[in-house]
Amino acid sequence: MRRSSAIDSLIPSSPWADTIARLRCPRGIDTLTAVGLCAEIGDFHRFERPGQLMSYLGLVPSEYSSGETRRQGQLTRTGSRHARRLLTEAAWHYRRPPRLATVLEHRQQNREPAVIAIAWKAQQRLPHIWRRLEQKRGNVAVA
Repeated sequence: MRRSSAIDSLIPSSPWADTIARLRCPRGIDTLTAVGLCAEIGDFHRFERPGQLMSYLGLVPSEYSSGETRRQGQLTRTGSRHARRLLTEAAWHYRRPPRLATVLEHRQQNREPAVIAIAWKAQQRLPHIWRRLEQKRGNVAVA
């Protein structure tokens, strides 16, 4: 039995089944990535805003402040290295223009319209941000 099919068979009885199904709606996140994020982050509801989750994962810039001077540095890289890597790998899928592939459409079947709307909005917004940041500094766009 393949590892992914063994994981697929365990998902329906998991307490994270709904969360995994929702996480699979955006482009770049499939079963293994969704399961990994659930295992690393746990309860997503403990974060009131996305910025809190990003801070927990170390995907926010460090800051050097003294008096009136404020400089931002590299990412803090605190928290789960594995979850950070999973999100970074998923971000690479947004360098292409938005489209609804057959595989993604299949993953979105029977999901809440609000979740699908958020996934589509991200697909429309993130490639523009990617191109703008890529012109400035290559890998900054990924993070």
